[in-house]
Amino acid sequence: MNSDNRNVILAVVLSMLVLFGWQFFIAGPQLERAQRQAEITAAQQAEAEQLSVPQTNADGTAAAPATDAPQVFADRDSAIAATERVTISTADLDGSINLTGARIDDLQLKQYRETADPDSPIIALLKPAGLPDAYFVEQGWAAAAGSSVALPGSQTVWTVEGDNATLTAQTPVTLRYDNGAGLVFHRTFAVDDYYLFTITQSVENTGTGDVALFPYSRVIRHGNPKVQNFFIQHEGPIGVLGANNYVARKYGDLQNEKQVDFSSTTGWLGIADKYWATAVLPTAGTAINARFAFSQSNGTNVFQTNYVETQPVMVPAGSTVSHEAYVFAGAKEDRVIAAYQETYGFDRIELLIDWGWFHFLTKPMHWLLVTLYGILGNFGLAVLAVTVIVKAIFFPLANRSYASMAAMRRVQPEMKAMQERFKDDRAAQQQAMMELYKKEKINPLSGCWPILIQIPVFFSLYTVIFISLEMRHAPFFGWIQDLAAPDPTNIFTLFGLIPWDPTVLPVLGSFLHLGIWPVIMGITMWVQMRLNPPPPDPTQAMIFNWMPVIFTFMLGTFPAGLVIYWAWNNTLSIAQQWFIMKRHGVEVNLFGNIMDTFRRKPKPAEPSKS
Repeated sequence: MNSDNRNVILAVVLSMLVLFGWQFFIAGPQLERAQRQAEITAAQQAEAEQLSVPQTNADGTAAAPATDAPQVFADRDSAIAATERVTISTADLDGSINLTGARIDDLQLKQYRETADPDSPIIALLKPAGLPDAYFVEQGWAAAAGSSVALPGSQTVWTVEGDNATLTAQTPVTLRYDNGAGLVFHRTFAVDDYYLFTITQSVENTGTGDVALFPYSRVIRHGNPKVQNFFIQHEGPIGVLGANNYVARKYGDLQNEKQVDFSSTTGWLGIADKYWATAVLPTAGTAINARFAFSQSNGTNVFQTNYVETQPVMVPAGSTVSHEAYVFAGAKEDRVIAAYQETYGFDRIELLIDWGWFHFLTKPMHWLLVTLYGILGNFGLAVLAVTVIVKAIFFPLANRSYASMAAMRRVQPEMKAMQERFKDDRAAQQQAMMELYKKEKINPLSGCWPILIQIPVFFSLYTVIFISLEMRHAPFFGWIQDLAAPDPTNIFTLFGLIPWDPTVLPVLGSFLHLGIWPVIMGITMWVQMRLNPPPPDPTQAMIFNWMPVIFTFMLGTFPAGLVIYWAWNNTLSIAQQWFIMKRHGVEVNLFGNIMDTFRRKPKPAEPSKS
């Protein structure tokens, strides 16, 4: 076999195996090892029992104060019932504000459910402290270094001011706390029709001296959050921090780093999941010191993103001063987030959604997908339609690519004759081939560039299907009721007839969920590869035969929407290649190539013994 061809094929196969096998074999085990190591290291540190960062930054400016260790609760209902609360009730949100600490620690997304079953529980985004998976947002004031002013903390009990004890999109709620030393604090919560909270903090100074306070805000998350652990999308601490641009840390990375500071910057920060996010946002353009931090409390991992404004709020004696900041807590809906960016001027808050490397292509692709859904009424059909449109746009490039392949196949007999004629003279062989290319007007690279140009576009479409919130729990047809979940059928259980779960097996379990659509995808990939005659070299033929099998198992646990897209894309590619190559006079013996695959190959003749 030609060594150049072998190297190219091996490079393609290995690249694809790395692309889709990374998460199964490397990223997952590395994350687990990093988590175990971080737990061991953190347990040996004296500050492991603290939930937060020191009271001052390295430069002496104020930092968010530590959070006191909370009481432990058996479940969410017990934690909520343990303290007095203010109800949150809007069209999209349900929950409550904890009067202990005056923080948002109970929030549910009413428009989204845990599973595709309409009777399943709604998504619980934020949860009170004291639970293994606590997740909450706090605002407050930090004093300057060396100050002894008494400030409200995480265990401070606030009271509701006025008669309103329910936060709605039309009615804000104000809480009050008097420190008994000349300062009266108010914290007003307002929420819009979606997921943006406006928190207005005011301080009334009834004392005789001026007070300097630094506003802070933070997101705190306990436990080991479940992530997709996939390279397409980041899940974990994120932010857009001025000149630092987009900043992101995986949970495992932050466990190793412990603390990452960004001084004198602007922007916002928070924690993102695949479909949801929580972020704290100062007023646009405000200078802040930002921090990503990891610690442990009673053996529980604690992740935190927080900022402290660099300029203090001065509260003169006998006056009242107010300060405003924002919290986003909800679903990563593109249109909603884009409206916040335009209305409030938040710096690139659109990056709450990880649009990927090719965001300039991914965002228009997402718009097209949503637009087609509005027309067709089914996201599965919208995916198929987008694939057809993209194929049509790139048809001229594909035509050039397949035309070049057709020309190469026409001269294949002459190329083989040259290889045999000059098998001992590589330079003469290359020169003869170049003369043949020139004579037949063939550019060997013309078949590669059109394909390479299309890769970013199809990767962007692939990304859109993976990250789109609209795909979540979106039905297709038949047994596919959630395009964002794997195909629920499994050939290894005879589609439910055998009552066992093969995925629990060690090592191989993750590959033993293989539904109908992954099998269809594998078949279409295999058929596409049969458009060309099987290669004569046994090693090359083996690679081509096993590649569809490997990809079928790899995609077995991928979201059904991705697998359907891939199967449909393969089908269109088969039709496209058949049409173009027939148009250029190349015989496409698909049925014959398929039959050749199953025919028993004759054994090579044994050398005669002399």
